[in-house]
Amino acid sequence: MSKINYKSIEEIELIRESSLLVSKTLGEIAKVIAPGVTTLELNTLAETFIRDNGGVPAFLNYNGFPFSLCISLNDQVVHGFPSKHALVEGDIVSVDCGVVLNKYYGDSAYTFAIGEIPEATQTLLRVTKESLYKGIEKAVAGMRVGDIGSAVQEHAENHGLAWLGNW
Repeated sequence: MSKINYKSIEEIELIRESSLLVSKTLGEIAKVIAPGVTTLELNTLAETFIRDNGGVPAFLNYNGFPFSLCISLNDQVVHGFPSKHALVEGDIVSVDCGVVLNKYYGDSAYTFAIGEIPEATQTLLRVTKESLYKGIEKAVAGMRVGDIGSAVQEHAENHGLAWLGNW
């Protein structure tokens, strides 16, 4: 059985600082993401912001990944490559950002709606966000990882969302 390595208060604070830089980076993206902006422009903005704030883009060159952000459009699931693609009204864009600051990682993703999006897409975004919070509610001492996944799945399925493909 693996040994659990608990983080000290100081280490937790360093992780928090790295995670805050991720959050601030996504906030900078939120200021400019709009129709006409390319995903490559978002990548450049993020890399500059991260470095200007003392961090290093965690994804850049990780196992050969050539970008600072993973950007997935519409029905792309995860880990998309930024490109010269200009965003258009109705797109949904998942921006995944990772930062190393003071030798600790922060990592988070956020999905942005570009302009007006169809009602079904609005529902998808709302229910998946609610599902996240249902999972977080279960992420407490005494619960199991399966309880988290179950809460997420139950909420999504109760709102008509389910995985229909094959892994």
